[in-house]
Amino acid sequence: MNEQSVQKRFAVLIDGDNAQASLLPQVLAEISKFGLVTIKRIYGDWTTTSMNSWKNALNRHAIQPIQQFRYTVGKNATDSAMIIDAMDLLYSNDVDGFCIVASDSDYTRLATRIREEGFFVVGVGKKLTPEAFTNACNQFIYTENLVDTKAQKKKPKKKEEPDTPDPQPLLLKAFDMAAKEDEWVHLSSLGHVLHQLDPAFDPRTFGHERLQSLLNEYRGTFTLKRDDSSKPPVVYVALTTQQDDAGKAAKRARKPHR
Repeated sequence: MNEQSVQKRFAVLIDGDNAQASLLPQVLAEISKFGLVTIKRIYGDWTTTSMNSWKNALNRHAIQPIQQFRYTVGKNATDSAMIIDAMDLLYSNDVDGFCIVASDSDYTRLATRIREEGFFVVGVGKKLTPEAFTNACNQFIYTENLVDTKAQKKKPKKKEEPDTPDPQPLLLKAFDMAAKEDEWVHLSSLGHVLHQLDPAFDPRTFGHERLQSLLNEYRGTFTLKRDDSSKPPVVYVALTTQQDDAGKAAKRARKPHR
Protein backbone atom coordinates (compact mmCIF):
# COMPACT_ATOMS: atom_id res chain seq x y z
CA MET A 1 0.00 0.00 0.00
CA ASN A 2 2.84 2.41 0.83
CA GLU A 3 4.50 1.73 -2.53
CA GLN A 4 1.26 2.38 -4.41
CA SER A 5 0.57 5.58 -2.49
CA VAL A 6 3.75 7.25 -3.82
CA GLN A 7 3.22 6.14 -7.42
CA LYS A 8 1.97 8.69 -9.92
CA ARG A 9 -1.62 8.03 -10.97
CA PHE A 10 -2.25 7.96 -14.72
CA ALA A 11 -5.37 8.31 -16.83
CA VAL A 12 -5.20 6.37 -20.11
CA LEU A 13 -7.43 7.91 -22.79
CA ILE A 14 -7.68 5.95 -26.05
CA ASP A 15 -8.97 7.19 -29.39
CA GLY A 16 -10.55 3.99 -30.63
CA ASP A 17 -10.79 5.33 -34.17
CA ASN A 18 -7.01 5.48 -34.74
CA ALA A 19 -5.46 3.05 -32.26
CA GLN A 20 -4.75 -0.69 -32.46
CA ALA A 21 -6.75 -3.03 -30.23
CA SER A 22 -4.18 -5.82 -30.63
CA LEU A 23 -1.53 -3.73 -28.86
CA LEU A 24 -3.64 -2.80 -25.85
CA PRO A 25 -1.86 -5.16 -23.38
CA GLN A 26 1.54 -3.80 -24.44
CA VAL A 27 0.34 -0.19 -24.16
CA LEU A 28 -0.98 -0.70 -20.62
CA ALA A 29 2.21 -2.50 -19.60
CA GLU A 30 4.30 0.36 -20.98
CA ILE A 31 2.32 3.01 -19.10
CA SER A 32 2.62 0.99 -15.90
CA LYS A 33 6.35 1.77 -16.00
CA PHE A 34 5.49 5.42 -15.36
CA GLY A 35 2.98 4.90 -12.57
CA LEU A 36 -0.32 3.39 -11.49
CA VAL A 37 -3.04 3.33 -14.15
CA THR A 38 -6.21 4.34 -12.30
CA ILE A 39 -8.47 5.50 -15.15
CA LYS A 40 -8.87 3.70 -18.49
CA ARG A 41 -11.30 5.00 -21.08
CA ILE A 42 -11.72 4.38 -24.79
CA TYR A 43 -13.73 6.65 -27.08
CA GLY A 44 -15.57 5.87 -30.29
CA ASP A 45 -18.88 5.23 -31.98
CA TRP A 46 -19.75 1.77 -30.66
CA THR A 47 -22.65 1.46 -33.09
CA THR A 48 -20.16 1.03 -35.97
CA THR A 49 -18.43 -2.19 -36.98
CA SER A 50 -15.02 -0.49 -36.87
CA MET A 51 -15.08 -0.68 -33.06
CA ASN A 52 -15.74 -4.45 -32.92
CA SER A 53 -12.04 -5.26 -32.49
CA TRP A 54 -12.05 -3.47 -29.12
CA LYS A 55 -15.04 -5.17 -27.52
CA ASN A 56 -13.29 -8.34 -26.34
CA ALA A 57 -10.58 -6.30 -24.63
CA LEU A 58 -12.91 -4.06 -22.63
CA ASN A 59 -13.85 -6.49 -19.87
CA ARG A 60 -10.47 -8.21 -19.85
CA HIS A 61 -8.63 -4.96 -19.12
CA ALA A 62 -11.43 -3.15 -17.25
CA ILE A 63 -11.67 -0.28 -19.73
CA GLN A 64 -14.67 2.04 -19.72
CA PRO A 65 -16.14 2.57 -23.21
CA ILE A 66 -17.35 6.10 -23.96
CA GLN A 67 -19.96 6.42 -26.69
CA GLN A 68 -19.53 9.27 -29.16
CA PHE A 69 -21.88 9.36 -32.14
CA ARG A 70 -20.66 10.57 -35.51
CA TYR A 71 -23.04 13.41 -36.26
CA THR A 72 -21.48 14.08 -39.65
CA VAL A 73 -20.18 11.46 -42.06
CA GLY A 74 -16.41 11.61 -42.43
CA LYS A 75 -15.91 13.70 -39.29
CA ASN A 76 -14.20 12.28 -36.21
CA ALA A 77 -16.07 13.41 -33.09
CA THR A 78 -13.99 11.19 -30.81
CA ASP A 79 -11.27 13.80 -30.29
CA SER A 80 -13.79 16.33 -28.95
CA ALA A 81 -15.13 13.87 -26.37
CA MET A 82 -11.62 12.91 -25.27
CA ILE A 83 -10.54 16.52 -24.92
CA ILE A 84 -13.56 17.42 -22.78
CA ASP A 85 -13.01 14.43 -20.49
CA ALA A 86 -9.29 15.16 -20.22
CA MET A 87 -9.95 18.73 -19.11
CA ASP A 88 -12.47 17.50 -16.51
CA LEU A 89 -9.87 15.07 -15.15
CA LEU A 90 -7.23 17.79 -15.22
CA TYR A 91 -9.09 19.79 -12.59
CA SER A 92 -10.42 16.85 -10.59
CA ASN A 93 -7.09 16.20 -8.80
CA ASP A 94 -7.66 12.47 -9.37
CA VAL A 95 -4.56 11.90 -11.53
CA ASP A 96 -0.94 13.02 -11.79
CA GLY A 97 -0.37 12.21 -15.46
CA PHE A 98 -2.08 11.39 -18.73
CA CYS A 99 -1.52 8.88 -21.51
CA ILE A 100 -3.08 9.83 -24.84
CA VAL A 101 -3.27 6.88 -27.22
CA ALA A 102 -3.71 8.36 -30.70
CA SER A 103 -1.79 9.29 -33.83
CA ASP A 104 -3.77 12.43 -34.58
CA SER A 105 -2.29 15.93 -34.53
CA ASP A 106 -5.63 17.20 -33.20
CA TYR A 107 -4.40 16.26 -29.71
CA THR A 108 -1.38 18.56 -29.88
CA ARG A 109 -3.04 21.45 -28.06
CA LEU A 110 -4.50 19.09 -25.44
CA ALA A 111 -1.06 17.67 -24.61
CA THR A 112 0.41 21.16 -24.46
CA ARG A 113 -2.37 22.43 -22.19
CA ILE A 114 -2.00 19.49 -19.78
CA ARG A 115 1.77 20.02 -19.56
CA GLU A 116 1.23 23.71 -18.84
CA GLU A 117 -0.50 22.60 -15.63
CA GLY A 118 2.55 20.57 -14.61
CA PHE A 119 1.18 17.12 -15.47
CA PHE A 120 3.29 14.43 -17.16
CA VAL A 121 1.99 13.48 -20.61
CA VAL A 122 2.80 10.24 -22.43
CA GLY A 123 1.68 9.80 -26.02
CA VAL A 124 1.33 6.47 -27.80
CA GLY A 125 0.91 6.26 -31.56
CA LYS A 126 2.35 5.24 -34.89
CA LYS A 127 5.65 6.48 -36.33
CA LEU A 128 3.60 8.48 -38.83
CA THR A 129 2.25 10.63 -35.97
CA PRO A 130 2.94 14.32 -36.75
CA GLU A 131 5.90 15.81 -34.89
CA ALA A 132 3.68 18.54 -33.47
CA PHE A 133 1.89 15.97 -31.30
CA THR A 134 4.96 13.89 -30.40
CA ASN A 135 6.88 16.99 -29.32
CA ALA A 136 3.94 18.23 -27.26
CA CYS A 137 4.29 15.18 -24.98
CA ASN A 138 6.89 14.62 -22.27
CA GLN A 139 7.50 11.22 -23.82
CA PHE A 140 6.09 9.56 -26.93
CA ILE A 141 6.08 5.81 -27.56
CA TYR A 142 5.79 4.39 -31.06
CA THR A 143 3.43 1.44 -31.30
CA GLU A 144 5.84 -0.19 -33.75
CA ASN A 145 8.26 -0.57 -30.82
CA LEU A 146 5.64 -2.51 -28.87
CA VAL A 147 5.25 -5.20 -31.52
CA ASP A 148 7.05 -8.50 -30.93
CA THR A 149 10.58 -8.07 -32.31
CA LYS A 150 10.71 -11.48 -34.02
CA ALA A 151 7.35 -10.96 -35.69
CA GLN A 152 8.37 -7.46 -36.73
CA LYS A 153 11.48 -8.72 -38.54
CA LYS A 154 9.43 -11.22 -40.55
CA LYS A 155 6.91 -8.55 -41.49
CA PRO A 156 7.78 -6.67 -44.73
CA LYS A 157 8.36 -2.95 -44.31
CA LYS A 158 5.57 -0.76 -45.67
CA LYS A 159 6.48 1.92 -48.17
CA GLU A 160 4.89 4.69 -46.12
CA GLU A 161 6.98 3.88 -43.03
CA PRO A 162 9.71 6.49 -42.56
CA ASP A 163 13.35 5.39 -42.66
CA THR A 164 15.06 5.12 -39.28
CA PRO A 165 17.50 8.03 -38.86
CA ASP A 166 21.04 7.68 -37.53
CA PRO A 167 20.79 8.29 -33.74
CA GLN A 168 24.45 9.29 -33.30
CA PRO A 169 24.00 13.06 -33.87
CA LEU A 170 21.21 13.14 -31.27
CA LEU A 171 23.28 11.05 -28.83
CA LEU A 172 26.22 13.44 -29.20
CA LYS A 173 24.04 16.51 -28.72
CA ALA A 174 22.45 15.00 -25.61
CA PHE A 175 25.85 14.07 -24.18
CA ASP A 176 27.13 17.60 -24.73
CA MET A 177 24.12 19.02 -22.85
CA ALA A 178 24.31 16.48 -20.02
CA ALA A 179 28.08 16.60 -19.56
CA LYS A 180 28.53 20.35 -19.16
CA GLU A 181 32.04 20.35 -17.68
CA ASP A 182 32.01 16.74 -16.47
CA GLU A 183 33.94 14.05 -18.29
CA TRP A 184 31.62 11.19 -17.26
CA VAL A 185 27.82 11.35 -17.45
CA HIS A 186 25.37 9.17 -15.57
CA LEU A 187 23.50 6.98 -18.07
CA SER A 188 20.11 7.94 -16.62
CA SER A 189 20.98 11.65 -16.96
CA LEU A 190 21.80 11.11 -20.61
CA GLY A 191 18.48 9.33 -21.10
CA HIS A 192 16.63 12.22 -19.47
CA VAL A 193 18.24 14.77 -21.81
CA LEU A 194 17.50 12.58 -24.83
CA HIS A 195 13.79 12.66 -24.02
CA GLN A 196 13.97 16.42 -23.55
CA LEU A 197 15.46 16.79 -27.03
CA ASP A 198 13.18 14.20 -28.63
CA PRO A 199 10.15 12.92 -26.67
CA ALA A 200 9.87 10.05 -29.14
CA PHE A 201 13.43 8.81 -28.57
CA ASP A 202 13.44 5.09 -27.85
CA PRO A 203 16.37 2.63 -28.20
CA ARG A 204 13.87 0.10 -29.56
CA THR A 205 13.46 2.27 -32.64
CA PHE A 206 17.07 1.39 -33.47
CA GLY A 207 16.83 -2.32 -32.63
CA HIS A 208 17.99 -2.14 -28.99
CA GLU A 209 16.03 -2.80 -25.82
CA ARG A 210 18.07 -0.38 -23.70
CA LEU A 211 20.10 2.80 -24.11
CA GLN A 212 23.26 1.06 -22.83
CA SER A 213 23.03 -1.50 -25.63
CA LEU A 214 22.56 1.25 -28.23
CA LEU A 215 25.62 3.16 -26.97
CA ASN A 216 27.71 -0.01 -27.14
CA GLU A 217 27.10 0.00 -30.88
CA TYR A 218 29.02 3.29 -31.07
CA ARG A 219 32.14 2.29 -29.13
CA GLY A 220 34.25 4.45 -31.37
CA THR A 221 32.32 7.44 -30.06
CA PHE A 222 31.22 6.49 -26.53
CA THR A 223 32.93 4.66 -23.67
CA LEU A 224 30.91 3.10 -20.86
CA LYS A 225 32.00 2.12 -17.37
CA ARG A 226 30.07 0.33 -14.64
CA ASP A 227 30.36 1.20 -10.95
CA ASP A 228 29.57 -1.95 -8.98
CA SER A 229 30.27 -0.27 -5.65
CA SER A 230 26.87 1.43 -5.84
CA LYS A 231 23.73 -0.49 -4.97
CA PRO A 232 22.25 -0.93 -7.50
CA PRO A 233 25.25 -0.61 -9.86
CA VAL A 234 25.33 2.50 -12.05
CA VAL A 235 26.67 3.07 -15.55
CA TYR A 236 28.54 6.17 -16.74
CA VAL A 237 29.22 7.39 -20.28
CA ALA A 238 32.11 9.41 -21.71
CA LEU A 239 33.35 10.32 -25.16
CA THR A 240 35.87 7.77 -26.41
CA THR A 241 38.15 10.52 -27.76
CA GLN A 242 38.34 12.09 -24.30
CA GLN A 243 39.30 8.77 -22.76
CA ASP A 244 41.94 8.14 -25.43
CA ASP A 245 43.42 11.59 -24.80
CA ALA A 246 43.38 11.00 -21.04
CA GLY A 247 45.10 7.64 -21.49
CA LYS A 248 47.84 9.14 -23.68
CA ALA A 249 48.38 11.94 -21.17
CA ALA A 250 48.71 9.40 -18.35
CA LYS A 251 51.29 7.40 -20.33
CA ARG A 252 53.31 10.53 -21.02
CA ALA A 253 53.24 11.40 -17.30
CA ARG A 254 54.54 7.93 -16.37
CA LYS A 255 57.29 8.00 -19.01
CA PRO A 256 60.69 8.85 -17.38
CA HIS A 257 62.41 12.01 -18.59
CA ARG A 258 65.80 11.67 -20.25
